[in-house]
Order: sequence, then structure tokens, then C-alpha cells
Amino acid sequence: MARTTDRSTTRLTRRLVQLYVGLALYGASSALLVRAGLGLEPWGVLHQGLAELTGISIGVVSIIVGAVVLLLWIPLRQRPGLGTVSNVFVVGLAMDGTLAVVGDLDALGVRIPVMVLGIVLNGVATGLYIAARFGPGPRDGLMTGLNQITGRSIRLVRTAIEVAVVVTGFLLGGSLGAGTVLYALAIGPLAQLFLRLFALPEASGPGVVVASSEPSTPAPAAGSGPVAAPTSGQAILPQ
Repeated sequence: MARTTDRSTTRLTRRLVQLYVGLALYGASSALLVRAGLGLEPWGVLHQGLAELTGISIGVVSIIVGAVVLLLWIPLRQRPGLGTVSNVFVVGLAMDGTLAVVGDLDALGVRIPVMVLGIVLNGVATGLYIAARFGPGPRDGLMTGLNQITGRSIRLVRTAIEVAVVVTGFLLGGSLGAGTVLYALAIGPLAQLFLRLFALPEASGPGVVVASSEPSTPAPAAGSGPVAAPTSGQAILPQ
């Protein structure tokens, strides 16, 4: 019993560390894309556009937008978790903190590597915080909620949301560019790679029986094929 308790405590500690390191890295990676100035991820375009319009820092705008999106969960009947609420605040704070440390970059020879670093770190962050399984981010919950309400596919709902977000952000002055395209192409493969890398071991150890209403599916070994599609309400991709 003591061994089982110790294992559970260790697992919870690892999950919490993954969650908050992942969210902090996500904010830092978004800040690096801002400093690179070669185009942001879809929601970053909206946040930057709103920041330009209001004069509020982009990190605070991210927090406000996250909170507003979270309110939209109410009619969609989505249930937030610790990761959902933490996402709203930690990503924005980490973003503003990184921007305060990393100044403006001028040379293209520096901005391109920073853009690539930001995209890779975003993939690492995605793998860390989603694998922790503390609930989807506010924007992911909006996507899965609309999927349930409308009956449309996740792909269609996500595409519609991100097109609307990018267009709105661009019209407000947000940055589109090579970084936006590269992010769109790279984030899926990167997220899948790091989700496998940071996947948690099975909760039940040898000799421990866990009651469940559904059959359990063992986690795929690295390189064994695509990660199974998450159930409704679980995070699909970052934000």
C-alpha cells in the first residue's frame, strides 16, 4: 500500500511539473515568435492585433482572451480542469516575462533561428502540458465544444476557428508571415513527437487492479504509429 501511495504521489508530482513547465514554455515560445517578427501562430496573430489596438501587453491580452473563451464554455457545457485555468494565466505571464528579457531583434540571421527555436519549443510545450492530462486549454475546449454542438468534424471546426482568428488578428495589425506558415506545417508532427516522448506511464502498477467502465488501451510505443485521437473534451493541440 505504501509503495502504491508513493508511486501515485510521484506520478502526480511529475504531472504537475509537466503541466507548469509546458505552459511556461508555451508562453516563452510565443514570445520568441513575437521577437522574431516573421509571423505568429494563429491565436498569436489575434493577440498581437488586439495588443496593437488597445496598447495592453500581448501577454495580458492573451489572459483576457483566454478568460473570455473560457466563459464561452458555459453554454457549450465543457468542464474545465486545473490545466484549463492554469493555461489562462501562466501562458500570458510567461510570455510577458520572456518579452521583458529578450529585446528586439534586428538581424535576419538572428531572427530566423529564433523563429525556428520558438516553433520547436512550442512543440515541446505542447507535448508536456497535454501529456500531463489536467484538461484542455480554453481554446481547445471551445473547439471540442463546438464539435459536440454542431456535429461537424474537429478538423473543420478547428480550421474555421483559426481562419476567423487569423483574419481578425491580421485586420487589427497582427503579424502574418513565414513563421505562420512554418508553424502550421510543423506543429502537428512536433506535437505528436513530444506527446509520445512525454507520455506518462500507466497509472496501475503490477498487481494493482483499477476499476474502469471502459477498456484500457496501452500507450503506443515510440515510433509505432499515430497517437490515438483524444476523447471529446481532451486537448487536441495547444491553446
